[in-house]
Amino acid sequence: MNNKWCQQLAKKVNEIPAIQKLKVGDETFSVNYQEDFAVADALYDLEVLALISNNNRVQARLVTIAREGKNYSIKLYTLKDSIPLSQSMPIFESMNLQVLIGRPYKIRLASKLYWIHHFTLDGGESICDIHPDKIPRYFSGMFESIWNQRSENDGFNHLLFSACIKARNIQIIRAYVTYLNQIRFPHSRTYIIETLNAYPDITLLLVMCFLHKFDPLKTDRDSLQKIIDTINEKLTNIESLDHDLIFRRMLNLIQSTVRTNYFQYSEDEANCISFKLDSGQIEKLPKPSPRFEIFVYSPRFEGIHLRGGLVARGGIRWSDRKEDYRTEVLGLMKAQMVKNAIIVPAGSKGGFITKEISHLPASEIYAEVQACYSIYINALLELTDNMENQEIIHPKNTVILDSGDPYLVVAADKGTAAFSDVANSISEKHNFWLDDAFASGGSQGYDHKKMGITARGAWESVKRHFRGLGKDIQTENFSVLGIGDMAGDVFGNGMLLSPCIQLVAAFNHMHIFLDPNPDIKKSYRERERLFNLPRSTWNDYDKKLISKGGGIFSRKAKRIDLSPEVQQLIDCSEEHLTPNALINYLLKTRVDLIWNGGIGTYVKATEETNAEVSDKNNDEIRVNGNQVRAKSIGEGGNLGLTQRGRIEYAQHGGLIYTDSIDNSAGVDCSDNEVNIKILLSQQEKSGRLSRSQRNDLLIEMTDEVGLHCLSNNYRQTQIIDSIIQHAAKNMHQHARFMRHLEREGILSRKLENLPDDEQVVERISQNMGLTRPELSILLSYSKLTYKNALLESSSLSEECYNHLLLDYFPGKLQELYPDEILQHPLRKEIIATLLSNMITNNIGIGFGYRIREETGASIENIAKAYVVCVEIFELNKTWHALEQLDNVV
Repeated sequence: MNNKWCQQLAKKVNEIPAIQKLKVGDETFSVNYQEDFAVADALYDLEVLALISNNNRVQARLVTIAREGKNYSIKLYTLKDSIPLSQSMPIFESMNLQVLIGRPYKIRLASKLYWIHHFTLDGGESICDIHPDKIPRYFSGMFESIWNQRSENDGFNHLLFSACIKARNIQIIRAYVTYLNQIRFPHSRTYIIETLNAYPDITLLLVMCFLHKFDPLKTDRDSLQKIIDTINEKLTNIESLDHDLIFRRMLNLIQSTVRTNYFQYSEDEANCISFKLDSGQIEKLPKPSPRFEIFVYSPRFEGIHLRGGLVARGGIRWSDRKEDYRTEVLGLMKAQMVKNAIIVPAGSKGGFITKEISHLPASEIYAEVQACYSIYINALLELTDNMENQEIIHPKNTVILDSGDPYLVVAADKGTAAFSDVANSISEKHNFWLDDAFASGGSQGYDHKKMGITARGAWESVKRHFRGLGKDIQTENFSVLGIGDMAGDVFGNGMLLSPCIQLVAAFNHMHIFLDPNPDIKKSYRERERLFNLPRSTWNDYDKKLISKGGGIFSRKAKRIDLSPEVQQLIDCSEEHLTPNALINYLLKTRVDLIWNGGIGTYVKATEETNAEVSDKNNDEIRVNGNQVRAKSIGEGGNLGLTQRGRIEYAQHGGLIYTDSIDNSAGVDCSDNEVNIKILLSQQEKSGRLSRSQRNDLLIEMTDEVGLHCLSNNYRQTQIIDSIIQHAAKNMHQHARFMRHLEREGILSRKLENLPDDEQVVERISQNMGLTRPELSILLSYSKLTYKNALLESSSLSEECYNHLLLDYFPGKLQELYPDEILQHPLRKEIIATLLSNMITNNIGIGFGYRIREETGASIENIAKAYVVCVEIFELNKTWHALEQLDNVV
């Protein structure tokens, strides 16, 4: 031990209050340390060690930069445990640093053990000339951020040394690149990282562009434009077209961003970064283009939220498609836009992926998913305006580059079914104006499973199909193949909606249920028992009640032996099949109805590939539309068939609408709940209504709300079946309407799988019209065009529409709050939706377009004329009388 060294250290320690508490002794530093470092180094190290605590166990310091030798001297400080080289080296390598020498030193301070790891590293190239004095501080922040999993350990970190960009600002670049990959940008993440590091000056300018644009304290727009001009000037000198494209698309994303939460938090507080993007400004964005979208990036998860309009709603799902979750969500948003044609808000959809669950035990996965969901929802609300007394309140510390945007409503979806209360608690913390109307389906809202609303809505479609066949399925027996199980909301409720169901087979992801000749009454009671049994499976079904030759089989079985009864049912001579092969046969079985209440896509068109379907789990069992021999299909679940699969099935005689038509009652019910809660929130805030009284009111109105939703399902299918009678004759008319929608930029026939002009000519020559699935899509677009046109008019505040607005709400609310209803914040949106539904459901597709084409009248005046005619001639009474003739005429 070097006594002189220790004495000098003791003297200096007494002069520095910050390290006196450490109780430095002669044994603190080992002989090796004393030989390698001076007292001044020890004092520096002690000051760093003083910062270490149980909650902050690692400190990192870049202590010297040997510029000419390209070497760096780095020290890592830890409490109790040393850092294995296998853990520190990957972090250094992500910064493009190679370890040349590494030595650990054990440090003892009183009863605590510390470690100092000293490294000499090769930077490979000289340090950047941009603010080199900031590099040591930035390095400390970056290493500790990576170590504490607040930043990723990847090649973006090299930007610290190549461009002098700190960890949090690298997160800006990392987030935009991640989004770029999600919108099908042609270059890989690795290639983009190499490009960004190859031009550090331009990369730094991108960061500066973002910071100047969104820093609330910077108001000089001229300096922002100078940065953009400089970037464009530098890009002219880049020879590689690929490199040029990468930077231009990155710049475009920053320019398309209208809000960010970046400045709402300090560096230590931030757990994610989010951008709100004006989708219409983004170059080469896959169609359809949302109105706005929010992208959320975190080391723990990534998420996207796409909205088709300013007032929009839709579910939030936990996605398992890490490479292309935006593609998944975009497809769902498009479907939601069509489905939401009957309700006030346009369609939206959100989804997030979790990154750090592969190593977690099953018991901890749920908690991690919920935690990521909570951060994601919080990030959405951070970029959403609030509202008080009809006044817009913008988020704090946020530059706003778009108009007021206070409407954000979410719903449960795959993987988030139990999270509505979580979302509403976050809404409450934000004091968000929608309160618990923010996330429908929570514990203080309508329970869709208890109401059976989605299944009941789809059942209206099923009844309509059989009514056309001259059959009343509430009194006459009919055979069913089911997809799902009795524990599920839609499947379970659906299979109890008629006492005449002959469920001959069903399957889900676990089991195959076969009952070739069921006892209708006994099987109904058994299904009812399973429905009421918590977490039931098909394996809970009483085997004694299954008919001869049937049974319950695991989908994990190697093979399933087929009884003669099952062979006859599925029209197969094989003695045994694999579970997947059996399901394939079941989907082609002759039954009256296929009732889909499950998850997955089981039917495609002949010309579609499984890859196009994007549902790998069901590739082996999927069939083509022309192979399905069921008379009809009821789509209680989403995406059970591709749209092309539906069309092919319909062209071969099958009766089917679309999932957006069949299961719309669920979103309809949720929208009613939101609008009722918005109405009653003012009464709550004024103290005239307590939360418990409000909840009692909601319960009291349950049946009326349900019937209101089912009337939309009834009338949508009614008009489609009316139109189908003359579809071939009206093919020219429908084609004109489709072309009009395309000219207006509203419809893409290719995206919606509607016939192009060449196919229209072919159908006319064959005396064929649009199928029910195609008419379903066109019906929704007809409603959307009405709604959008009416929202732009000024007439919706006129008294002539008051009766429509009042009738939208349950009778109890009309009685208690008539004046408040007429002042509803969404008055215009509700009336526009009611008018678009009424006109289209009662008169048909494209009526407004034809009248405008013939008379030049505006949609606004056409709607007024419609309302007047209905009132004068009391047409509602006539229509109601006709509806009473169901199953009579």
